[in-house]
Amino acid sequence: MMECKKALVETGGDIEAAIDLLRSKGAAQAAKRAGKSADQGVIGSYVHFDNKTAVIVEVNCETDFVANTDEFKKLAKDLAAHIAATDPLAVSSDDFPEEMVQRERAVYLAQVQEEGKPEAIQEKIVEGKLRKFFEERALLSQKWVREPDKRIDELITEVSAKTGERIVIARFQRMKVGEATE
Repeated sequence: MMECKKALVETGGDIEAAIDLLRSKGAAQAAKRAGKSADQGVIGSYVHFDNKTAVIVEVNCETDFVANTDEFKKLAKDLAAHIAATDPLAVSSDDFPEEMVQRERAVYLAQVQEEGKPEAIQEKIVEGKLRKFFEERALLSQKWVREPDKRIDELITEVSAKTGERIVIARFQRMKVGEATE
């Protein structure tokens, strides 16, 4: 209550601005907790209605108290459904195997050379294509299917700000009938 009152005073009574201020402060508090250990959590799961696609995802936080909240469990379930829909390859761009990144880079370089792009800009084009690849295939960079204006990392930051704890996606596995898993 006091934080709400302070935000309203700080924004001159503008409710929307106060909400934005509180949200940004929550994100800042969540960022301060980035160094904390997140070794509690839940396994979220989702099986698509056709029973041909299933996902399990491990979502961690700092305490079992937060892990047992409905909001945290809902986040894990929502993430599992998102993964089923979008088929990411890794949690973040840092998690891609180097050989996969190099393979993608080589394909993109061959494409721009085939298109006859000047050598001076080829590397910038390749880097842009790689960035787009990571945005589409790294879970944290993907646009959330339920709110395309929001990325998954922003969704996690939002929930982290509400819970006051660090939240991380530890791992996930997506399975589809007829597809081999690694």
